[in-house]
Amino acid sequence: MLSERSIAVLGGGSFGTVIANIVAQNGYRVNFWMRSEALVDEVNATHQNSQYLPGYVLHDNVKAFHDMQLAVQDAEVIFVAVPSAYFRAVVRDMLRWAPADAILVSTTKGIEAGSFQLMSQILAEESPSARIGVMSGPNLAKEIAARNLTGTVIASAHASVRETVQRILKSEYFRVYTNDDMFGVELGGALKNIYAIIAGLASAMGMGHNTNSMLVTRSLTEMARFGRKLGADPMTFLGLSGVGDLVVTCSSPLSRNFRVGFALGQGKSIEEATAEVGQVAEGVNTLKLVKEKADELGVYMPLVNGLYQIVYGGSSVRQIVASLMLGEQALDVEYEANQTKVLNLKE
Repeated sequence: MLSERSIAVLGGGSFGTVIANIVAQNGYRVNFWMRSEALVDEVNATHQNSQYLPGYVLHDNVKAFHDMQLAVQDAEVIFVAVPSAYFRAVVRDMLRWAPADAILVSTTKGIEAGSFQLMSQILAEESPSARIGVMSGPNLAKEIAARNLTGTVIASAHASVRETVQRILKSEYFRVYTNDDMFGVELGGALKNIYAIIAGLASAMGMGHNTNSMLVTRSLTEMARFGRKLGADPMTFLGLSGVGDLVVTCSSPLSRNFRVGFALGQGKSIEEATAEVGQVAEGVNTLKLVKEKADELGVYMPLVNGLYQIVYGGSSVRQIVASLMLGEQALDVEYEANQTKVLNLKE
């Protein structure tokens, strides 16, 4: 146990809140950094974060901070759980005060605009000598708060990172698996947000379980195809951070991205849809970035292209759905067992 040093969690949203609480319940002192001073005062006074998880009581070991220096100056592990748009700025501030040997773990599922960098790449760029990890998986915060059985993945090139995060997070309801394909795990977490929007849209149109199943499996194919082009192991997408996360976010109204898609399917604009959700839905920004990168690399991604035309091109939902169904005949499985070659890049 890391008895003399704290564990820091940066980001006062729902996922940061449940991670802070799990670590605290395991006997660690948790410094919980939040941008909002009002939320800091509330957490310290009531042991609740009513804005994101009302009724969820936090352990006494959780102490909230608005001052970044106080939050991270003695931390052995720092979890960064802030939206991708603010990730680099928060990391730069954190690194002014963090110990040189602190383990840095991203839980953010997104891609940085402009650079097309994943959060682990930002961490490596800002702190080249740090031991870095990423955490991803089918981790709906409200279900974790309810102590529903949940699995997650900690990925890192460093065994010490994987072992440490497993130790401080593992509990009777939160199982932590490991992986060394950090890029693939993180990319899966970012890409699935796009397909959750598509699934929400289809649900709003009254499409059933058959449609959802088709969307999930074709989405997985696109994710693996795109990931392989960028250097990820396509088999990583068959794990919790790929298909696991994809299934839950494409089938649950607890997913912010699913709710954005549902609102789009009801005829609302993307601005109205995101305002209705009231929290950051990473898939909206990720969609534009992935569409541009796929075009640049020549990767065939019909679902991404179709959603892009709906969100940014002014095309009607039904028009795009019809065009997808009338596309050329598809190959079901693109990867052979024990092989990495693509059988057919076109569906």
